[in-house]
Amino acid sequence: MRSPCFALSCLAALAGCGMLSTREAQQPLAQTQSPDRPAAATTATPRKGAYYKDDGPGDSPSPNLAEVSDAVPKAEPLHRFANRPYQVFGKDYAPVASSASFKQTGIGSWYGRRFHGAPTSSGEPYDMYGMTAAHPTLPIPSYVRVTNVANSRSVVVRINDRGPFHSDRVIDLSYAAAWKLGYAEAGSARLEVESVFPEKTEPVREARAEAQGVFLQLAAFSARESAENFRIRVYRELAWLSEAIQIVAAGSVFRLHLGPYRSQDEARSIADRIQAELSLRPMLVGR
Repeated sequence: MRSPCFALSCLAALAGCGMLSTREAQQPLAQTQSPDRPAAATTATPRKGAYYKDDGPGDSPSPNLAEVSDAVPKAEPLHRFANRPYQVFGKDYAPVASSASFKQTGIGSWYGRRFHGAPTSSGEPYDMYGMTAAHPTLPIPSYVRVTNVANSRSVVVRINDRGPFHSDRVIDLSYAAAWKLGYAEAGSARLEVESVFPEKTEPVREARAEAQGVFLQLAAFSARESAENFRIRVYRELAWLSEAIQIVAAGSVFRLHLGPYRSQDEARSIADRIQAELSLRPMLVGR
């Protein structure tokens, strides 16, 4: 049995919250209850097997899984939309706005052929034979080393999708990655997830965050959690806002910057609109 992360068919309702994949919500057969979600647009012909809704490798899986290479970390600009805060089933998620050290241990699952070729949150087609993964908050794209705690096998995968949204799971891997870690048949396993970066390079921030120019500082906090919560509030109340809000850390201070803008006049125009709607006057700052 396996358990893919939830997918959302209501992208239009969440367009202002970030980009999400089109995979439907699912639970493994072992669960006593199935979520009340609409069926996928296409359903594979039923066949015998232990996979949920026949989401296994199919009748003719690739015979060369052992030869699939790990993802190789490289410097990439973060996706402009897939890293914005979003909400799924009443829960808020605030993706990390820049690559930073990360380590997590928990239950991981995988998703297979029912989503092969479907768009991921990054817009790239899902490849069940690629070394990729879905995570609720890690930057898209970014890279992590995933280790199966039970057998110490590890792989490096590229995060290019959102999910899983089960409270008891931390990551969804591609079929190939789960196979290499030895839990494809079991459906899930206890995994350790740790960020990895390109060799001899600094972690990559969102492309627009590296640009020079005029920015608006919305607020500053002494705790990252407070900054993340305020960022979510701003996106909720300013549906028209199209720029990415970046959290810039400097010591123990976390500042929320919006921009860059081509000129101070352009930035002031946006600041006036924000002040009128939020009773908050952003400050102009430069980089």
